[in-house]
Amino acid sequence: MFDEKRKMRKLAKKLGISLSSIENEIKFLHFNELNIVDLMPEMLIMVRSLIASKTFAYKRKPIRTIEKGLLISFQNILIDKKSANAISKRSLNNQPHVRIIPSHLESEVLFPKDVHVQQISILVELEYLKHFVANDADKLSYLFDIEKTFWIEEFLSPEMTDLVAQLADLSIENILPQAFYRLKALELIYLLFSNLLKRKKTDYFHLNNAEIDAVYLVRNTIASNLEKSLSKDELVKIGGMNELKLRRIFTQVFGKGMYEYYNHLRMQKAARLLKQENLSVSEVGYQVGFSNLSYFGRLFEKHFGLKPKKWQDKNRM
Repeated sequence: MFDEKRKMRKLAKKLGISLSSIENEIKFLHFNELNIVDLMPEMLIMVRSLIASKTFAYKRKPIRTIEKGLLISFQNILIDKKSANAISKRSLNNQPHVRIIPSHLESEVLFPKDVHVQQISILVELEYLKHFVANDADKLSYLFDIEKTFWIEEFLSPEMTDLVAQLADLSIENILPQAFYRLKALELIYLLFSNLLKRKKTDYFHLNNAEIDAVYLVRNTIASNLEKSLSKDELVKIGGMNELKLRRIFTQVFGKGMYEYYNHLRMQKAARLLKQENLSVSEVGYQVGFSNLSYFGRLFEKHFGLKPKKWQDKNRM
């Protein structure tokens, strides 16, 4: 444990972040694994597996080591019985996800108590990333325009989840560790960019901090009320902006419209309940806000390729 905390302090110093700003983060975290792979000036990778002793939010300070770069953070949640109970007491705001922000922005990371989190954070220099995607850079041009403040969040795909778990398992010995981590980090970025290209085509506008905070407040409210669909007027009031602007910013950040995002979260929760709890399909459907169980079944099959009962029989823990 002491060695992991020493590594975190050393990393903060390298990134130009004051030590005092990370002490609260370190104090409440128990590290199962921690590895920092220095591939500067192109890339720096932090791999960690941890559990927090209390729920807290950590404000990550701007990173100045790379003048123009992106911070790409993959966060997976490992669900066991203890974690499931911990998460069930909160909203599903802490779904497995990946976030992309310019490295010079502040950001916030939530660590829920007693939940096993695997994190892969990749700090990557912008020109190196452009060289990686080569002629396809134009398809993702919004990622390279750091004059605009943008913030993107994407759900982890099953392929990304498997790769994050592989990277977080430090018991695996690698003959060429730096080459291994560079290769796997680029593979994660490839999978992420492939997903981003499937998003609905939208214009990417500059976002200020108030707009980012507002759209997350709307998202968190949706995630906390999966048993009922909030009205358009309620969400507009929570967001503090007109409907058109809220829809545009929500889609820009999360890649889905608000109702589509709401249904995605309901399906993820339904899958978790079917897998981990001793509940019938109808009980699960009612818990995630469906009065029409036929519609629940059709939507579930659209997301997972199987009807709820068949999926439950195949995946139950």
